[in-house]
Amino acid sequence: MISLQELNVLGKSEFATLVGPVFEGSPWIAERAWSARPFDSVDGLHRSLCRYMHGADEEEKLALIRAHPDLAGRAATEGTLTPESTAEQAGVGLDRLSPEEFAAFSRMNEEYHARFGFPFVICVGEHTKESILARFAARLENPREREIETALVEICKIARLRLRELVEDPVARERA
Repeated sequence: MISLQELNVLGKSEFATLVGPVFEGSPWIAERAWSARPFDSVDGLHRSLCRYMHGADEEEKLALIRAHPDLAGRAATEGTLTPESTAEQAGVGLDRLSPEEFAAFSRMNEEYHARFGFPFVICVGEHTKESILARFAARLENPREREIETALVEICKIARLRLRELVEDPVARERA
């Protein structure tokens, strides 16, 4: 972990290298947020990162969504997930699916890609395998624009959890 104070004095490149992975394959968000330093809290850092993400153009947002792997998909079976995604998917048991569960996830990934043109993104840290499959089915009913917005909200949730693993939060420590 790094302290917020240490994070605030990093150069742009070091900051992007360290914070960039909280947004899957998209260090440009951290690069843009660097100029908003110093951050007064981890929540402030998170708000800034998400503000830059939401302020991006449509192509950047779609590229960010597309940078996310399928849940229990090819990257997982081939071992090419990022360390963050590997831990998150394993934490909810997506690395230990029964053949039936794997088939259900594969089918949903295919249907979702066919409908929207990007992977299904959900903050797995807030779900179970069963609730993820239920959300998959429900979100397949959404219009594409709503799914883009939903995916971005989920990406911000993922970033919050990843930041908690990365940056020491003295405010949260005081509350405990």
